[in-house]
Amino acid sequence: MQDDLPDVGTTVLLVAVLLGAVEGLTEFLPVSSTGHLILLVDLLGFRGPPGRVFEVFIQLGAVAAIVWVYRQKFLRVLLGLTRDPESQRFAASILMAVIPAILIGAVALDFIKAHLFSPWTVSFALIVGGFAILWIERHHPPARVTASEQVSLGLAFKIGLCQVVAMFPGVSRSGATIMGAMLLGVGRAAATEFSFFLAVPTMVAATGYDLLQNWSDLSADDALILAIGFLSAFVTAMLVVRTLIAFVSKRGFAPFAWYRIALGSVMLLILAGR
Repeated sequence: MQDDLPDVGTTVLLVAVLLGAVEGLTEFLPVSSTGHLILLVDLLGFRGPPGRVFEVFIQLGAVAAIVWVYRQKFLRVLLGLTRDPESQRFAASILMAVIPAILIGAVALDFIKAHLFSPWTVSFALIVGGFAILWIERHHPPARVTASEQVSLGLAFKIGLCQVVAMFPGVSRSGATIMGAMLLGVGRAAATEFSFFLAVPTMVAATGYDLLQNWSDLSADDALILAIGFLSAFVTAMLVVRTLIAFVSKRGFAPFAWYRIALGSVMLLILAGR
């Protein structure tokens, strides 16, 4: 996405819808949204707005979906910050979990983006992560924490450390936090919901940083394609958020693990054949 956007045509808009939909569908699944975007942009040869502006906007669309779906809980926590101990504890646990990503990201993120964002690294990470999910599904300890509100500050910090692993493209932010939380004794549904809430400050911080770096690349000429990508990500992310907890409570994460392994293997074959 480094070149200037040419005249916006139907094909470019359709690809923007596709990439926005992929971001929304994959951001909160343990399959790596960043990995999918890297692979798709490489396969499609997409040339959107310069820099990371387009990626930032579709990620913001996914964040907006979380805020909308859980708007009542967000509002309750915000209103209770000055007087409700439960709201204060929950907000503190989310902030504690985001600290490792902010600290380590400030040091390592630019290096990772410069050297590890490639279809090859993503494909390998998808496969390795898939096998890791299968292992964790079999060997995770019994759940001691069954609701996201029960996550303590110490446990939240440990989950935040797990999230740092997702800075490697192809690992998956949601996958790292959910699988890490399960290894630490958090139930599937609670781990998934906690990952949803943790995504908001984490992604706002990351996209805000990217937006500041690419502020000069914003152009009114790109408004349509950015809006379409944002809305596409928003709608599809809402569908995922509304259904994921019920799905994993019944089926677990193994289907996503096998999908990762299959996708990574196919991509390696395609890359090797070029």
